[in-house]
Amino acid sequence: MVKEGDWLWTPDAQAVARSNLRIYLDWLARERGLRLEDYAALWDWSVRQPEAFWSSIWQWCGVLHDGSAARVTDGAGMPHTRWFPDARVNYAEHVLRHAAQADPAQVAFHYASEEGPVRTMSLRELDGKVRRMARWLRARGVGPGDRVVAYLPNVPACAVAMLATTSIGAVWSAAAIEFGVRTVVDRFRQIEPKVLIAADGYRFGGQDYDRRDEVAQIVSALPGLQALVWVPALQGDAARVACGVEQHAWADVLAGPEVAAQDFAYERVASGHPLWVVFSSGTTGLPKPIVHSHVGMVVEHLKLMHLQMDLRPGSSMFFYSTTGWMMWNLLVAALMTGSSAVLYDGSPLHGGPQCLWQLAQATRATCFGASPTFVQMMQKAGLQPGRSFDLSALDTIVLSGAPCTPETFAWFYEAVKRDLWVTSQSGGTEICSGFVGAAPTQPVYAGEIQARMLGMAVEVWDEQGRALRDAVGELVVLQPCPSMPIMFWNDPAGERYREAYFEHFPGVWRHGDFMKINQRGGCYIYGRSDSTLNRHGVRIGAAEIYRVVEAVPEVADSLVVCCELPGGEFFMPLFLKLRSDAALDGALRARIAGELRRNCSPRHVPDTMLQVQRIPYTLTGKKMEVPVRKILMGWALERAANPDAMADPSALDEYLALARQRAGA
Repeated sequence: MVKEGDWLWTPDAQAVARSNLRIYLDWLARERGLRLEDYAALWDWSVRQPEAFWSSIWQWCGVLHDGSAARVTDGAGMPHTRWFPDARVNYAEHVLRHAAQADPAQVAFHYASEEGPVRTMSLRELDGKVRRMARWLRARGVGPGDRVVAYLPNVPACAVAMLATTSIGAVWSAAAIEFGVRTVVDRFRQIEPKVLIAADGYRFGGQDYDRRDEVAQIVSALPGLQALVWVPALQGDAARVACGVEQHAWADVLAGPEVAAQDFAYERVASGHPLWVVFSSGTTGLPKPIVHSHVGMVVEHLKLMHLQMDLRPGSSMFFYSTTGWMMWNLLVAALMTGSSAVLYDGSPLHGGPQCLWQLAQATRATCFGASPTFVQMMQKAGLQPGRSFDLSALDTIVLSGAPCTPETFAWFYEAVKRDLWVTSQSGGTEICSGFVGAAPTQPVYAGEIQARMLGMAVEVWDEQGRALRDAVGELVVLQPCPSMPIMFWNDPAGERYREAYFEHFPGVWRHGDFMKINQRGGCYIYGRSDSTLNRHGVRIGAAEIYRVVEAVPEVADSLVVCCELPGGEFFMPLFLKLRSDAALDGALRARIAGELRRNCSPRHVPDTMLQVQRIPYTLTGKKMEVPVRKILMGWALERAANPDAMADPSALDEYLALARQRAGA
């Protein structure tokens, strides 16, 4: 039986020598006279001398820019640091920088759905479509700072739209096509978009879902919207709805003559200019509109994809994702290295648990990514992908979205391939990257994240702010990194931003994850330390659920938590305090689930609904999600809650009884 920390694999000397990390280390020695022998020494230098490190990434990757890169930061501390403040860059330009010289057959995307064979889009085709759509946007008055949003499945059109939007300095944001109207509107209404790009529907699990009514409702809730672009999914180019904005077919947007590369100008923007708005839900209020910069994402993604993920020309990266998750952004970022990406629109279990492995075989994927929950489903199904499919191209596994068990790691070596780099990552929407994750020259140990990522000054602290080793505490970041948010949208004083990450330890980023670092620098994530709901890697705001559930007439109050379980499973119960004349029968359960599915998404529907007499609150009137979650995960009451801070300490009795019941099950 494999145990936590057991050795599983070490890269051979040839793999280490050809890794981008080794090439970069040799470059540092040659160009800067800096001799660092291994990853640990490089990480240490990257956080002791962050300006020298990020300057080296800029130079080694050849960042395209106007102005000067001599000044790496403006000297301000978190959260106000500005990176390369005298330079102007464009993110899309770096994704497409090699397109003009690319071989006509060079693939940008392999893409597939539940119907039909795998198809490809070449890098040149992608580049041409991006320039044509950018021309269309500019012709309609969309310019730097304007917002363009998408309600799309994981299809190439979404990547075309994102790159076209950001290429002209406009600001991008996306919501997954399965999100309900309220969830989408709660996001997009905050940023007041000018253009919405939407699909007329999508297919999942063999069933078609028409979204034209949802699109019409979204449009009506966005008063500043000027244009709606339809991407065909179910209706062809005929999709239209009654609404007060001009409507265009995707084919018409891309029509017209080619835009020659020499006639197209990328909008290079300053360090404080927004690239995109991604949303990470908190526990109160609307989802947090997190804004990243072009320059921050350029240097972070160049570092991540080259040095941590070890991608290069000929690589092919796949990760099962929706367009509303930051992992989708990383798939597009893979093109920065000259590699291709695999996009899949559909259920990961369509036709059985072998679905994604068939896709990996068909696309010759070198990098396969999924959540630990999906791995557990494959284990239970008895799948042996290494025996059933040609995975000779595969060399890397990327696990993300939940804590990984030693058994999850071991399964890949037993069922997929013995010579395999199995990696686990943890970071988040907040940085659109990872704090801890893959290191291509390091061994793999069961259940262990290999290392803290370069340039990430990550530590583990106890509640008093003391550093820990080989003990579980709070994941904190002690100094800024380029991909931290430049702001939250509509948060001019930065109050909401500071409250989200800097309130607990002033001046230090507290991420909201429990973590352990061992003596060799390996990392373990143990789930959320705050009340954000993390379900299969997608963070859900409790406030989104409360707004829907507490609008149901029978519901007087509610509380929701999500517990991470071994093997990547999740348990998300919804506790309901009902009005005196109501009962939690099957009809009410179905109605609540239907409201959540329709207004939010299927991920917002709880695993179970339980009627309780009381919802516990603090003396200051806050729902006690974190203590309830800890109790359900087996924490002793004295460690989970402070009775002196509770409005009614006995309100936790029902939850303690449930925890004892679950422990005895």
